[in-house]
Order: sequence, then structure tokens, then C-alpha cells
Amino acid sequence: MLSSTEKLAKCGADFLICPDNTIHQALPYIEARSPLPWIHIAEAVADEAVARGFRNVGITGTRWLVASEVYPEKLAARGLRYQRPDSDERREIDRIIMDELVYGVFKPEGVASFQRVIQRMKQSGCDAVVLGCTEIPLIIGDANSPLPTLDSTRLLARAALAHAVKSTTKTEPGR
Repeated sequence: MLSSTEKLAKCGADFLICPDNTIHQALPYIEARSPLPWIHIAEAVADEAVARGFRNVGITGTRWLVASEVYPEKLAARGLRYQRPDSDERREIDRIIMDELVYGVFKPEGVASFQRVIQRMKQSGCDAVVLGCTEIPLIIGDANSPLPTLDSTRLLARAALAHAVKSTTKTEPGR
């Protein structure tokens, strides 16, 4: 990860992003040595959750992500509560991601499993759900989710665009 940041800095990048949610577990270990600033995916999601008035957010993603502090730390820092899937739900979500979605397999049963988990989170007080894996939006979105969704990949892309536009307007003459 640090090697990649150094290569990107040499190529002229101004900042860094990574759409892989799970790898953000490693960011604290390299961030201080990074030659460029990072836009953290969970910060982009937390910012959107606050902007939309959500207070209690469900977290979905790989078993590694859901067990980590990647989202809880950033959500709590903005005053948001969060819930994780229970252990059985985590196993099923991870199975669907790793055995189906990453291979382009989209089954109605997988969609239904995600919907059940999100419905349970809704019943437990969540008012939105993080789609914390690049593949989840392939089968779940606002149109078929029991809760409003926070698509981490899309939100990171928007945050990067906003950052790039802001940086460009600061450096352009006459602006």
C-alpha cells in the first residue's frame, strides 16, 4: 500500500483513494508515512450519513470489514451509532460476497438474504445501511433495500471528485 502511494506521488497525484473497504484497516499503519493525503472511505460515508440526518447506521461488508473498526471509528467520531450483522448474518453476507458476487453470480436468494439482514437492522433501530463492499450495490440499492443505502464506493468517488474540483479551483488563476 505504501509502495503504491509513493509511485502515485511520483506520477503527480495530489491525493489518494482506495475503493476497497477492507484494506482501509491497514491505512492507520501507513498514513503517517504516506507522501500524499488520503480520502478515507468510511469518512466519506459518515459525512453523507450526517448530511442526510441519519443517526444509527447498519454496516454490511466482508467479515473482515464488519469485524474491524474501519466504520465504527469514523461513524462514532461524527456522533453516529452503528450496528453490525450478527455472527450468522456476517457469515452469510461474506459467503454471498466471496462465493457469488465477486464471480458475477447474482442470485435472488442472495438478494433476499441481504434484505432480511437489512430489515432486521431496521427493526433494531437503524435508519440507513452502509453498503461496505464494492460488490454489494450490484444486488442491493435504494430500490430494493428496506433502508436507505450508503454506497461506499459511490460516496468515495463523489468525495474524490469534490476534493479534486476544490483543489483545481484553488490553483487556477483568477478564481
